[in-house]
Amino acid sequence: MSIYKDRAALQVRGQTVTSIQDAVCIEDTFRLYLNDLPLARIIASPDQLAELGAGFVVCEGLARQIRDVHVSGNDIQVYAETTAQIDYELCSSGCVGVRGMPRTVEAELVIDQSQVFHIIRQIESDVWRKTGGVHCSVLAQDGEVISRSSDVGRHSTVDKVVGFALLNHIDLGKCVLGCTGRQPAGMISKVANAGISIVVSKAASTDSGILLAEQSGVTLVCFARGDRFTVYAHPERIAGIVPTMGPQSITSSRSPA
Repeated sequence: MSIYKDRAALQVRGQTVTSIQDAVCIEDTFRLYLNDLPLARIIASPDQLAELGAGFVVCEGLARQIRDVHVSGNDIQVYAETTAQIDYELCSSGCVGVRGMPRTVEAELVIDQSQVFHIIRQIESDVWRKTGGVHCSVLAQDGEVISRSSDVGRHSTVDKVVGFALLNHIDLGKCVLGCTGRQPAGMISKVANAGISIVVSKAASTDSGILLAEQSGVTLVCFARGDRFTVYAHPERIAGIVPTMGPQSITSSRSPA
């Protein structure tokens, strides 16, 4: 299913006005159920819906594995053995999350700097190039991208690539997540609950995102652009940077979002 459509618009360049057909992202609202009980309403792009449901349940810390997922229209039914009590909170981005500390990640995965740059180069999608209106995430294992998602919401891109791994029995502890979006605490919580130990983003984090990454054992890499990146937490998973890494090198590598 396409997640964009052409809409009529007027393009203005200087004194020239042209009628065009412009690619515009589609967003819709989906009802998510967990074990036949209403769980959440999610605004997302209308594709990878089974992955979205599976990933949401695990990334919000409600289960470790998924038994089954059924999609009917805008209803997503997820079945799983729950591991936590549901206590909702409204996140600052307008999404609905589940309150509580995420699990601690203890994966021993280590990657080198070239893999950081490789992941960043893989993030942009055809949909982003056509519309400019979506976030993108990729999931990589052994240096190869195994799942890619584009969505109007950055949280949903993570849910979808994680959901793909869950439904295909892929060990998330051996995967690296690449994102276009910011990495505040809500995003880091999803990463940790999924058991992913390294997240690489083109964008910034926040102080709460960095603190949660430190506490949950997530290696947080941001501002990955061109030939540079900034590591905010658990740099030991990026080979070759720990011996020379100090406060000065951390701050000097940061650039504006």
